[in-house]
Order: sequence, then C-alpha cells, then structure tokens
Amino acid sequence: MNVSGETVKSAALAALLAGGLWVIAAPAQFARAQQAPSAAPGAVRPAAKKSSPYQPVKIPKPAKTFYQAYGGVDNLTVRQTASGNLIRFSYRVVDPARAKALGEKTAIPYLIGQRSHALLQIPVMDKIGQLRQSGTPEAGQEYWMVFSNKGNLIKAGDRVNVLIGSFHFDGLVVE
Repeated sequence: MNVSGETVKSAALAALLAGGLWVIAAPAQFARAQQAPSAAPGAVRPAAKKSSPYQPVKIPKPAKTFYQAYGGVDNLTVRQTASGNLIRFSYRVVDPARAKALGEKTAIPYLIGQRSHALLQIPVMDKIGQLRQSGTPEAGQEYWMVFSNKGNLIKAGDRVNVLIGSFHFDGLVVE
C-alpha cells in the first residue's frame, strides 16, 4: 500500500480538527448534563449559603475555672440579635466581689472581632442610656450588654474578644 505524504498530512489534520472539536464540545455537554432538568436556560440559581469555618463550641473547663476565679463570672455567651445588627454578651455572676468591676458605669466595654478586627461599642440611646446592665451584681443573676454591629462586621461563628475595663474574655464564639 503506497500512501503519499499529502494524504498523510490531510488525515492528520482532519484527526486534529476532530479532536479539537470534541475537546470544545465536551465541557458544554457536561455542563448541560449537570443542570437540573427543571432549570430553564438562563435561570438564576440561588446562591449557596456561606458558613463559617468555626463551629460554636462550649468553653473548655479550664477556661471556665479561670473566668470564675478571674472575673467571678461563668456562662459566657455571645449571640447575634436583631438580624445581626446587635451582638449580645451575657454572663452569670458567681462571685459578686470579683464581678463588681464588670457592672461599673465608668468601665467602657468593647467587643473586638478576631477575623475582621472590628471594634464594637455599646450604643447610647437618648432616653434610655447605654444598652447594658450596670450596678451592684448579685450572685446567680445573669447580666447582659449589647454592642452595635452596624454593617454586620461580625457574623455568627466568628471569634471575638470582650474587653471591660481590665477584664479580657478572649476567643468567645458568636452564636
């Protein structure tokens, strides 16, 4: 069998073009196969909900013991409220003498986001004042303070630090 060089070149070119067309058409066919049968062409799919890599976990026992001895408090929680525009920090008083500094009006509380480095403060309302409980703490009572999170800089799952005067509560997870 005698084949000319021109015939070999033509056959190679035809094979190359056919392979190139298959490579171009395959991803389009794959994408169509992945679409749901009910999805119309050009329909907008809802965005997947992003979740935080951090999972809310309980405060470890050594940390609980430390916070009870250090600040006279336990049951520390940080939660989003009002569609994320406010962050509520609450705690239960175990030792009123140690926790007295947390309720002082002169101690300015701050909430710092570890991811966003946002510094949140307690808003002051005209007729109400600061959105926090202050005064002499009582054992067994739960107290709270609310931080303004305008712009949703801190989200559920983020780790935060709460600073109240000389007290530091670090690494709390927002629920």
